[in-house]
Amino acid sequence: MTADLTPRGRLYELGRFLEIQNVGLNLPFALAFLLLAAGGIPSLWVVFLVVVAFVSARNAGHSFNRWADRDLDAANPRTRNRAIPSGRRSPASALAITAFSGAVLLVAAYLLNPLAFLLAPVALATVLGYSYTKRYTALTTPFLGLVEAVVPAAVFIAVQGRLDAYVLFAVFGLLAWGTAFETIHSLGDLESDRALRLHSLPDRIGVRASVRLVPVLHAVALLLLGALGFALELRLWYFLALAAMAALAAVTDLRLARSPASSRIPFQRHFQMAGLYCVGVVLALFLPFGPHVPGL
Repeated sequence: MTADLTPRGRLYELGRFLEIQNVGLNLPFALAFLLLAAGGIPSLWVVFLVVVAFVSARNAGHSFNRWADRDLDAANPRTRNRAIPSGRRSPASALAITAFSGAVLLVAAYLLNPLAFLLAPVALATVLGYSYTKRYTALTTPFLGLVEAVVPAAVFIAVQGRLDAYVLFAVFGLLAWGTAFETIHSLGDLESDRALRLHSLPDRIGVRASVRLVPVLHAVALLLLGALGFALELRLWYFLALAAMAALAAVTDLRLARSPASSRIPFQRHFQMAGLYCVGVVLALFLPFGPHVPGL
């Protein structure tokens, strides 16, 4: 089959390489925290810079991961058709995308405020570092949770130029949420990870314990996000959205318990739950009715 060398073909191949279709997994959380940090609608300039920074950090991490994992991907039947192992993209081009995306992130952070610019390299190092943790430690699973936990901290710093203590509810909430998500993902890849001698939490503590851990992490995440809502005195709609997320998480976790190796549905459900959170934030901030919940 001949490669499509037209601009449209190249753009499509780049989108496949970066898996643009999965950007929505965490973007709803980023947008929700953007609204919460601004207490409403921020300026279009801030929205633009935050979205550019978010997508750039995500693309930098993803392309670097494809470069770092190129030999592992070639040895795994599930991933050997990816762009680098199959020869459709060179390792050097992946590093070029990483460097360009990292530079764009730094520029966006500089244009936001001094603290955002100062901490941007830390966020970038965290995003890139995930690619190597799975070779050495089972803590790679919560490390990806840490990558997701960067999102609320980065957004509040971007909008407010500071990090107040109540934002830690969101940070630790996303840490638990991201760890649950990566645990689910690792369950689907357990056999291939073992064959390639890669580490994960399910490999260390076992499938049964991992399946039991996921709903605990979901519960902790939702409680912490609830505490954030109390701290910000959000309207009842926010908490109804959390209740809907809890119901969907419970159904997802029961399905996972019946079929731990099938991670496709739980993967999709996380996107739906992130969307519910964003909807809850929008309703809580912009609907003119509904009771406020007293702060902590």
